[in-house]
Amino acid sequence: MARRDALLRLHKTLQSRLTDLRKKLSDDLHDLRNAKNAATTGDVADAAFESGSDEMASQLAELDSREITQIERAVARLKQGTYGLCENCQEKIPVGRLNALPYTTLCIECQRELERYPSWGRGGYVGNWENVFDASRYDDHKEVDLSKLEIDLPSH
Repeated sequence: MARRDALLRLHKTLQSRLTDLRKKLSDDLHDLRNAKNAATTGDVADAAFESGSDEMASQLAELDSREITQIERAVARLKQGTYGLCENCQEKIPVGRLNALPYTTLCIECQRELERYPSWGRGGYVGNWENVFDASRYDDHKEVDLSKLEIDLPSH
């Protein structure tokens, strides 16, 4: 029962963090849009500083966006009943680890192995499969006419 209570508490923590991050990201994106639309005044050094600040804000917004995705995934796992189970070995992830990193999907041993051997994992590989090409969605019997492809060749 203690684990169940801890998981419910972690769910509240995740939801709270998700709300905070979404608001922060929305504000950051609003500020970035306004900064791009604002007229630049000052000298070259001011423009360079503003550009660097915008780049830093953009990178921080990207990190927040990634964390939002991880938290949304953890919440989905909670709803599926798989939250707190290692995606690799299916063992329970200790509550202490979940408290430290609530959106983790691997136990400490599997995480260490993954960091030591990035291609390691169940079935020989654990990684980000979100960007894998799904060939079944496309007609793979189409022939490509190479003469219709445009190729940029360097001019001499």
